[in-house]
Amino acid sequence: MNSVAYSNIMRFILLVGLQVSILNHINFFGYINPYVYILFIILFPVKNNRLLFIFLSFLVGLTIDIFSDSGGIHAAACVSIAYARPVILKFCFGTVYEYQSIKFNTVEFSSKFIYITLMTVIHHFILFSLEIFNSSIIILTLQKTLFSSIFTIILCVMITIIFSRKSK
Repeated sequence: MNSVAYSNIMRFILLVGLQVSILNHINFFGYINPYVYILFIILFPVKNNRLLFIFLSFLVGLTIDIFSDSGGIHAAACVSIAYARPVILKFCFGTVYEYQSIKFNTVEFSSKFIYITLMTVIHHFILFSLEIFNSSIIILTLQKTLFSSIFTIILCVMITIIFSRKSK
């Protein structure tokens, strides 16, 4: 097994383990939850098979759903951002994405921050829209999306900074 596959397997196990053992039990003010498991989708190598990537995104979401007893909303949100990822990558990284040469440790921080932010906000909006599933309380959906996204983005950026320094 090559090192890329090994690092992705380890990232999957560690992020899902962190999410289900610690982060699922954090609930600030009744509606702020961090969901850092989406880093698996965000940091997955660009050059890999797209169908495999969407399947693995479904698998990470389904795993969280099984542990959270949430009925498939995480899987749906994960598949959605996995499907939208090429458009978001092209928007954030432009020609670097066109040539399939993105290395997340070497791109500018601003581009990486915008990418993480877009992926997180889209994921959270889909997640909370499916969780609440009531358009009459759209303010609650937007509130949960905004505050959970801020918390998740801060944690994701901190994790990527911590682990990118170790790998250099």
